[in-house]
Amino acid sequence: MAFLGPLIKTALSIHENLTSVTDHVKSQEKVLRNMLITAQDTSFGIYYDFDSILESDDIRHAFAKAIPFYDYDKMNDRWWQQMKQGKPDITWPGVPSFLARSSGTTGKKSKMIPVTDEMITAIKDAGTSQVSALSNFNLDPSIFEKEVLALGSSTDLDHKNGFTIGEISGISASQIPEFLSSFYKPGKEIASIDDWDERVHQIAIQSENWDIGMLSGIPSWIEIMLKRVMEYHKVDSIHDVWPNLSVYTSGGVAFEPYRSSFEKLFSKPVQIVDTYLASEGFIASQQRPETDAMQLVTDGGIYFEFVPFKPEYINPDGSIVEDAPVLHLGAVEENVDYALIISTVSGAWRYLIGDTIKFTDVDRAEIKITGRTKFFLNVVGSQLSVLKMETAITDLQNKFDTAIKEFTVCAKKNKGEFYHVWTLGTTTEVSEKELASHLDDLLQKANKNYKVARSKALKGVIVHKVAPEIFSKWNDYNKKKGGQVKMEKVMKEETFKEWEHFCKSTIT
Repeated sequence: MAFLGPLIKTALSIHENLTSVTDHVKSQEKVLRNMLITAQDTSFGIYYDFDSILESDDIRHAFAKAIPFYDYDKMNDRWWQQMKQGKPDITWPGVPSFLARSSGTTGKKSKMIPVTDEMITAIKDAGTSQVSALSNFNLDPSIFEKEVLALGSSTDLDHKNGFTIGEISGISASQIPEFLSSFYKPGKEIASIDDWDERVHQIAIQSENWDIGMLSGIPSWIEIMLKRVMEYHKVDSIHDVWPNLSVYTSGGVAFEPYRSSFEKLFSKPVQIVDTYLASEGFIASQQRPETDAMQLVTDGGIYFEFVPFKPEYINPDGSIVEDAPVLHLGAVEENVDYALIISTVSGAWRYLIGDTIKFTDVDRAEIKITGRTKFFLNVVGSQLSVLKMETAITDLQNKFDTAIKEFTVCAKKNKGEFYHVWTLGTTTEVSEKELASHLDDLLQKANKNYKVARSKALKGVIVHKVAPEIFSKWNDYNKKKGGQVKMEKVMKEETFKEWEHFCKSTIT
């Protein structure tokens, strides 16, 4: 069946050419208009007079003027709680079939975000577009005949009060059509195992029976899974088990800090493709090999708005001040940090998703995630985004030829003076003092605000090294393991004290 590969690749290329968006700004205005028409008779649509917005000459401006910003708590308390009690037509017609449990970062209470049938369709369409875009990459056609291993959350979903509940990756996997099930691994039986360690163990046992060509999942958990498969088979490379592995679709966090440790697991080239799937929807994916930036899904079930990410527009809790300026896609600029605001076909309206992004190519609507509104280190004016931190960590890895798989940092007071205290997950023999010195230098060169802070209120940088597995043990300790769980990159002092105590107790 070797002829199928070129045939599938050609079909995907045709699909990509036929469905690709040529005008992202017009596409977004069409999405907004259709959403307003669909939801105009809901409680939310009546309250905010969607009819009047639709009659406006500029619906984007009228929409932004009429509706305030919402975060999860505000949207849930004011509107979604009614829907969760079974009341129809609250923020979207009918009652959604699914609730997505948002794992978020460790130690945080899960959110329950509605997922409508329209959103399921939008996620499937975006996923098809992302797979079609693989035809743009220089991949052997035979790869399109191979199996795909997706390591997400359990597909054994909960059922409560008429809703089906799970993490978005588990919900999406549960909706895979039957005719694609032969390509999808680990298969429904293993994917439904709730215990993450047992699920990975079963993957290791069955792995030699699969011909995996593509992987998908969050880097930290994919890396652990690959190592366990290799350990089970007593091999030095994952390609000894899956010789045709050629593509890894990463998501959830930036891949670059993991690159060096991943490359040690491969003996053949693997194409890394970034995606941005959140509990609220499929937001963006990498469409071409010339860049690792991702293209916003501008023709799906999401309308995007952007607030310049500046201290004067962001409250201490990460929410946005009500009079903050907001831009639509046609007004943004490249290389400026924005807080991302979304409205979706699941009934989220002007919703602060909590991520910050920057545009690398406005015409192509290509972005990079720069951090979280709550994980922005600005206690003493340093204005450090997660992207700046991750870039510095990557440079640190390159300088000392080592792997730093995870990190977290806290602005901590010591004898009345502020220090940035970093915990690095690494086995390097480079001293903590030398790592701190070079990390400090890298950040000063990359960020003028940080450099100013270092000359004034920020007195220094402290680095502590811990074994990389401490981070996954911390996730386990917080009962958040696998799936979509991500480590907090910036911790507040109270949480950081608990983290430091955990590190010491685990080491001893």
